Amino acid sequence: MDDLASRIAAYLAHRMPQASNVEVSGVSRIHGGASRETFRLQASWEEGGQKKARPLILRRDPVASLIETERDIEYNAYRAFHPTGLPVPEPLYLEIDLQWLERPFFIMEQIEGCAAASPFNADPYGPLAETIGRQFWTHLGHIAAAEPETIGFDANMGSIAPGDCWKRELDKWEAVIDEDELAPQPVARAAIRWLRRNPPPPAEKISVVHGDYRTGNFLFDPEGRIHAILDWEMCHLGDPLEDVAWAADPLWAFQQPDRPGGMIARDAGFAIWEKESGLKVDPVRLRWWEIFNSLKGLAIWISAGKEYQTGANRDPVLAFSSWYCTDVHNRVLAKRLAELAKEARQ
Repeated sequence: MDDLASRIAAYLAHRMPQASNVEVSGVSRIHGGASRETFRLQASWEEGGQKKARPLILRRDPVASLIETERDIEYNAYRAFHPTGLPVPEPLYLEIDLQWLERPFFIMEQIEGCAAASPFNADPYGPLAETIGRQFWTHLGHIAAAEPETIGFDANMGSIAPGDCWKRELDKWEAVIDEDELAPQPVARAAIRWLRRNPPPPAEKISVVHGDYRTGNFLFDPEGRIHAILDWEMCHLGDPLEDVAWAADPLWAFQQPDRPGGMIARDAGFAIWEKESGLKVDPVRLRWWEIFNSLKGLAIWISAGKEYQTGANRDPVLAFSSWYCTDVHNRVLAKRLAELAKEARQ
């Protein structure tokens, strides 16, 4: 990591002309993410005759990724939401010039004294579940309520009509399955057929969609206060119920679908989201997005399996995702499709 530390220090010196004697230490890889390489580090420098230091996070594009994302979109989400009071890290620098670290990257503040919970823990939050759950759904409501133009999130993003959100997302993730499947995916194909034959009503409004809002993607302190919502690499404009359905997906509930993410009861969470967003959880749209999100999950895990099996990326999280998460989402989709078929016959 010494070479990486010196190169990061050189970059920070370039971006902070007022600083001198810039040093970087304690560079370490944070494993677990599959769409960015994430490193924690400590930066120190002298400025105005004073010594200063700051813990930072660096997110660099990997050689190969589980999902293809644009780091400028993720960075823009932090930039847009940080001034609003939503708990996100402060974004500092976005760099696409390859001379510094061979691949694009961005740097943001490091949130200390906090932790993330595993989405595959039967009781990830213990006695903090109620406190964290209420914040979890409150923050998601605030994301949906934000006006993309007002906060500057819509910069350089194409507009989308309320009635077109579903098709754009379904086309995107079907294409991922088409490109990355290493074996036939009959459950996924059945879900795609149902989703195309039964399009949802138009979105109530076009909102910022986080894209991966769930247990494991936020940091909280020992008292249960959420300090940072992370992993915005799949964020986009669309139907806010896409986020609601993903947050409540059975994969994150560890076989407790009545308590999404191991937090508060599903209905209580939805009620908080409705209050904070000013929107409604329409059951017809929600059902479509629930089925879609399990399909989206399958697409991600299928892509993970291809990356790992072909040797493009040997991060063990990809192997786990391809094995365990694929099985869960195949079972969830098969059960939901069977229920829909039964309803249709009645």
